Amino acid sequence: MIRASQLGALSDALASVLPLAEPADATLRNFFRRHPGLGQRDRAFVAEGTFATLRRLRSLTAQARSAMPRSLAIAVTLRELGISLRELEPILTNDERGWAKAFKAYRPELSAAEAAELPDWLWAKLDQTFNADQRDALIRSWLAPAPLDLRVNALKITRDDARAALAASDIASEPTPYSPWGLRAEGKPAIRHHPLFLSGAIEVQDEGSQLLGLIVAPKRSEMVVDFCAGAGGKTLLLGAIMRSQGRLYAFDVSAGRLARLKPRLARSGLSNVQPFLLNDERDTKVKRLAGKIDRVLVDAPCSGFGTLRRNPDLKWRQSPEAIAELAAKQARILKSAATLVKPGGRLVYATCSVLRDENEAVVDGFLASHPEFALGDAAAELKRANVALDTGPMLRLYPHVHGCDGFFAAILERAS
Repeated sequence: MIRASQLGALSDALASVLPLAEPADATLRNFFRRHPGLGQRDRAFVAEGTFATLRRLRSLTAQARSAMPRSLAIAVTLRELGISLRELEPILTNDERGWAKAFKAYRPELSAAEAAELPDWLWAKLDQTFNADQRDALIRSWLAPAPLDLRVNALKITRDDARAALAASDIASEPTPYSPWGLRAEGKPAIRHHPLFLSGAIEVQDEGSQLLGLIVAPKRSEMVVDFCAGAGGKTLLLGAIMRSQGRLYAFDVSAGRLARLKPRLARSGLSNVQPFLLNDERDTKVKRLAGKIDRVLVDAPCSGFGTLRRNPDLKWRQSPEAIAELAAKQARILKSAATLVKPGGRLVYATCSVLRDENEAVVDGFLASHPEFALGDAAAELKRANVALDTGPMLRLYPHVHGCDGFFAAILERAS
């Protein structure tokens, strides 16, 4: 049975999250810190209700004829969380009971964008980019939660041994279909408290993100730069591929993100990673390494639309103007990172977006102004790594096709 306190907590959480001033997961974490009395089941109910609301916000708002947090909390509980009106009525006021009955009976006529649970501008952009079947399949995939993907740290454990250790803790998992290091866990286990995670033997990382390491394909003796390292998930992957040899620089302009890399780096057992804080993409550290780097990964700041299964708030927090600003920023970062690449070296440009504006258009613009670079073949690189995945010369991953987050990557080779 649902309790009044649970519904009240969900309403309060939505009141915190729905202004969409900050990422929803961060806002929800802060909400839970401010409400330490909420139990594990209460938190699970609030989290599930919050993210279900964010996924289905347009149709819920249309059916509720309200954007008030309390109304949406009742609406999502009835429509998405499997609670019947009979179960809910005892904790509602008389007015709310009447409203809830009207909500259940109302079937609004939705526009195509409302039915897709997208803002109008994003629906239009997807409609222009994909054929109808692809568009609809992608949109449907965004309305379901993402699975939990793990990456095995091959320096510490094999995938089979990690899977067996997880199973011994009643965590079932299956090998991911493409990444040789990936495990896809069943359900929502508390991985961050598991001994394998605490020892650095496994990390949480989407399979699509893992595949970027095979596209960069660093060698043990090389100098490699992760140009937008963030909290370092891909840095740790590259370091493991290099077997903790060579030199791997982790660049970022955010001290906070690099701070989150430090404990992960300590757990990983890697000794070849050097984090560096940049003032901007033109920092003197970049200039000092110009023309010296074998492999550069630019996992550029982007809209994140490839991750909408995990971060449904992004579709409400972004705008056409923000996408244009991001594309300009991506072009600047790519231009700066390219100065690092030595003759014969490789630059990989990647995003977790599905929009051409942030992907192919940025690559096309770069190649048009940098004749010393040529487009490489991502499919051929994956084939060399014994991965049976061919999306063409550029890597394009989609949740409805590949089961992982949406990712894009292009290999840009500098002439010898």
